Amino acid sequence: MNKAVTDGILFMPSAFASGLQVWSSGNGTPGSDTYQNASNAAFVPADQDFGGALELQKITATQKLRHMGQTPILPGCYLRISARIKALSGNLPTVRIAGWAGAPGGGQVSGVVQTGPQTTLQRYGEVVEISAIVGTGNRAGVDMVWGPGASYGHFGLDLTGANGGVVRIDDIVIEDVTRVFLRDMLGMVDVRDYGAIGDGVHDDAPAFEAADAAANGRDVLVPYGTYRMGGSVTMQSFVRFDGTVTMARQHVFTLAKNYNLPAYIDAFGDEEEAFRKAFQALLNNSGHDSLDMQGRIISLSGPIDMSAAVPDKISYSQRRLIKNGQFYALERAAWDTEVVTSQATYSPRNSLVLTNVDNVANIPLGAVVEGNGVGREVYVSAVDIAAQEVRLSQQLYDAAGSQVFTFRRFKYMLDFSGFEKLSKFSISNVEFQTGGECSCVMLPRAGTGFHFRDCFFTAPKDRGISSLAVGDQGMIVDRCQFLSNEGSLKVEDRKTIALNANANDVKLRDNRIVRFRHFALLGGSSNIVSGNHWFQGDNSNAGTRSAGLILTRTNCRTTISANYIDNCFVEWSNEHDSAPGYSSEFSFSALNLVDNVFLAGNVAPWFTFLVVKPHGAGHYLNGMNVSGNSFRIIDNPIDRIERIDTSFADLDYNRIKNIAFSDNTFGNIYNPVSSPLLLEYEQVTPQATWTIDPAASLPFGAYAQTVTSVLPAGPLRDGSNAVTYVAPYYEAKQGPDRNQIRLQFGQPVKGTVTVVVRIDDPF
Repeated sequence: MNKAVTDGILFMPSAFASGLQVWSSGNGTPGSDTYQNASNAAFVPADQDFGGALELQKITATQKLRHMGQTPILPGCYLRISARIKALSGNLPTVRIAGWAGAPGGGQVSGVVQTGPQTTLQRYGEVVEISAIVGTGNRAGVDMVWGPGASYGHFGLDLTGANGGVVRIDDIVIEDVTRVFLRDMLGMVDVRDYGAIGDGVHDDAPAFEAADAAANGRDVLVPYGTYRMGGSVTMQSFVRFDGTVTMARQHVFTLAKNYNLPAYIDAFGDEEEAFRKAFQALLNNSGHDSLDMQGRIISLSGPIDMSAAVPDKISYSQRRLIKNGQFYALERAAWDTEVVTSQATYSPRNSLVLTNVDNVANIPLGAVVEGNGVGREVYVSAVDIAAQEVRLSQQLYDAAGSQVFTFRRFKYMLDFSGFEKLSKFSISNVEFQTGGECSCVMLPRAGTGFHFRDCFFTAPKDRGISSLAVGDQGMIVDRCQFLSNEGSLKVEDRKTIALNANANDVKLRDNRIVRFRHFALLGGSSNIVSGNHWFQGDNSNAGTRSAGLILTRTNCRTTISANYIDNCFVEWSNEHDSAPGYSSEFSFSALNLVDNVFLAGNVAPWFTFLVVKPHGAGHYLNGMNVSGNSFRIIDNPIDRIERIDTSFADLDYNRIKNIAFSDNTFGNIYNPVSSPLLLEYEQVTPQATWTIDPAASLPFGAYAQTVTSVLPAGPLRDGSNAVTYVAPYYEAKQGPDRNQIRLQFGQPVKGTVTVVVRIDDPF
């Protein structure tokens, strides 16, 4: 690049032969003295070395020579000022290139170097060439760095040292030497040309913004160095980083043209800090909806507090996405679980709050709560130090009074718990490779539509995805894989959980979950769980199995369809209810369990695929559809596929309503069950009362509540074997366990009937 050629800019000062009236003995500014008619200066037209030359006698301490023309100083343009000089007589002076830095308004730019290297003349008649380079940028080889404040200069030279010496000076030359600094950066703008220093102390933000403004479609180069940004900076141009930037956490660094994680790693030099600043820019920039990691693996030495990375926001509801990369946990003490014990008081009347909490300031937000009467996956959702209270994500089923609770705070790679609300946020094609060091993701306290898609949650220490409050409202988990760190352990020794949710409308679709203690605990309603494969077996014989999917809302309004449920069971409880006994509510209702494949092997004989576990008395089944499923045991058969866990209470079988438990297939199950149950009964001796016992084939060991049809399969005959035309009536809930029916014919008959029995009452 040469501005004299490309833009026709005139840098060269006039020759001495054109007159000394444009050569100043001062700074070269308008009104300064010139060498025209000066007693110590004269033009020599025919010097043997120079041709035309200026002969000058040194009579002042610093004898100045400045051209009065304004030589332009342009960002990115570097000028070399050179002169040839020789001593004729008298004292030998010291010489240097010098200039006067002019600001746009006509004043002098202060604080910049305005002289070049010094050379002392050694012999008379010897021609010596001196030179210096001036420019706006702080680059190696630039003698006079004038920064972005200079717009022109008056250039020449100085004579210093003893007075009296006489010298001759050839015409001064000013040439554009920007090409010396170009390297391979054609089409680039260098931030140093606009005043960037790169010493880690000077505020280089204005220089970055000036270079960006001047780029006009070109790239911006950040050379080697450390550039401190004193404020937020947005770069609209593509930026290439050889050096790195630093800035305070509250300041935002936005790369509009090359917004991706590798660019931020280049910018900040540290992967973790780069991710924080890139995420901060994502939530402070309307120009991009996604942060592309571009396949980078980020090694984490500790949890990333996602809210602290964006200190100006505690709530955000625009769609944003993190995609295409991996987080890897380094072995560090920062991942260690915090464990706090504290006495507190719980009242079912204030069902989501612990009061009078000792050392409340030590209770970490997002900790799992453990204690008597505390259900699974209850989290600390807020801490009020002034009120000495802790707010809970779920109610406690039997914890009234005071006790010592344990608060266990797991550490997560990405921890969003500092956000009061974060909606429409997605993470796609990201692997959380924890190596058993930590957990993966903690959700925000509130929000709607958090979405995980095509992610891997690999070997979490404690949890895959945790919800401490209602940040899971409408959460979607699609096509993800949860791979346990405890696959070699027996089921009863495992403690990891793939995910939990507290709010409603969660959708878990087409995921694969391997050997956790539990796949998912869903505390809300209106959930859809479809197309997943979760398996939780081990290599033991007749081994214990744990719940794969846990529902803790009685009126769950949940559909579980087309899943492959392997070596585990579905558990339906109300452990998150501070008044677990029935009290004018819908009770256990609105569950659809349809078209799933249930498979297990090496299980204990008492294993079942479906467990209902009421934590209080009086509950009943009030709407349940179990149909189209395949239940199979691959080795030793089990008794049945369903049961009521009566550890706390049994159901009220008299009130069961609206049950469809039909069209399922059973393999290696001693007692297939159905309701409506179609059975055939043969009475071989004439009896007026036929007692039919369908108990083993009725779901949950429930009562034989209703008979919807009785139809003879052939003629009914009396004691003389004559055909008798008689219709019976039925008596339900007979026998000591109320699971038999009686058909009353009014006279002794024998024969075969088909009967449809139900465990529920008609509406």
